[in-house]
Amino acid sequence: LRTTVDIPEKLVNEAMRISHHKTKTSVIVTALEEYVRKNRIQHLKRFRGKLDISIDLNALRKRK
Repeated sequence: LRTTVDIPEKLVNEAMRISHHKTKTSVIVTALEEYVRKNRIQHLKRFRGKLDISIDLNALRKRK
């Protein structure tokens, strides 16, 4: 996907410097992937304490 966006050059340069990415594309793709990953984690955290999962690990290990 090709698109034109107006991103502050200073911000992109700093992101490239601290992430050690060599291209603007790679640093932006990495940033988007990280954003999506963190968002998914936040979504899963909403279920914390709401699911009752009783798993007997010893029984699962013996199933082999």
